[in-house]
Amino acid sequence: MNHMIAATTPSSSVSSSSDVRLERLLSFYHQMQRIRRCEEESARAYAQGKIGGFLHLYIGQEAVAVGACAALQPDDYVMGTYRDHGLAVAKGMSVKTVMAELFGKVTGCSRGLGGSMHLFDAEHHMLGGYGIVGGHIPLAAGVAFASKYRKDGRVTLCFFGEGAVSIGGFHEALSLASLWKLPIVFICENNEYSMGTPLSRTMAVEDVTLRASGYGVAKDRLFVRDVLEVEARVGQAVERARKNSEPTLIEARTYRFRGHSMSDPGKYRTPAELEERKKSDPLTRARTELEASVLADKLAAIDAEVEQEIEEAVRFADESPEPTADLLEPTTYSGPFAR
Repeated sequence: MNHMIAATTPSSSVSSSSDVRLERLLSFYHQMQRIRRCEEESARAYAQGKIGGFLHLYIGQEAVAVGACAALQPDDYVMGTYRDHGLAVAKGMSVKTVMAELFGKVTGCSRGLGGSMHLFDAEHHMLGGYGIVGGHIPLAAGVAFASKYRKDGRVTLCFFGEGAVSIGGFHEALSLASLWKLPIVFICENNEYSMGTPLSRTMAVEDVTLRASGYGVAKDRLFVRDVLEVEARVGQAVERARKNSEPTLIEARTYRFRGHSMSDPGKYRTPAELEERKKSDPLTRARTELEASVLADKLAAIDAEVEQEIEEAVRFADESPEPTADLLEPTTYSGPFAR
């Protein structure tokens, strides 16, 4: 009898663990698919002239934002770069609000005045996308300093690309975060191209996390293929920040499947390279694993739900009014000038 108990209990435990993983993966697949389809429809709208200015798509990098934000509490802070649509959605902003902002409509998160690179949502503690490379990293350190000063228990995630790690602000932020023991996690989304320039021409040492050693900052490095691994690895850093008020530098090696922006055809890489990298697409890998599981029947329902949500978001943005001149004064001035 004891032998039978010993034999069946681990099996049951493994099965339970597998079920939990699949349910979690299904939820993350849903979020990644929402971001992917949002970005694809944004590209279509841009080509139709409905979106102006710059548009930097997150296609291929969805697992970083989804996994990282899943490791947070709702009132934790997030700051990112101009490639911020996926991050905003992962942090809780509605696709309708994102799409309306991209369309320059008054129903957008910044009333149509910010656009693609400056998504901001105070309610969900998404503190903006920033257009200046590396310029927001010291600002994120300041947000983390405020949390420590207030003792509010919040953690700040700061996302940036590998092109920012040579910027002075990056080094100043790491130095101060270490010196003042700030509750912040720096996440370098290394997609291997600084605009159109490959790593081999921009970085003498490709391992971004080695820079953490000079400031006494904890570090971690992963190649992003599994969204659940992103959650677990970022979760360790978030716990370190929340419990010990210690910063971490994470390099998430990822890949974007589109050009730097909509004006970039991406001719600097070969079609063979692109197709090879698509084989490691975390969204595709998640779907493949789910298709082989008992949850396969739920995928069609999720896909249909996402399609309906994106369709409604595009229609909402199309039908929303544009901002009018009466917004200029209250959004430019404060105090006695504002009405």
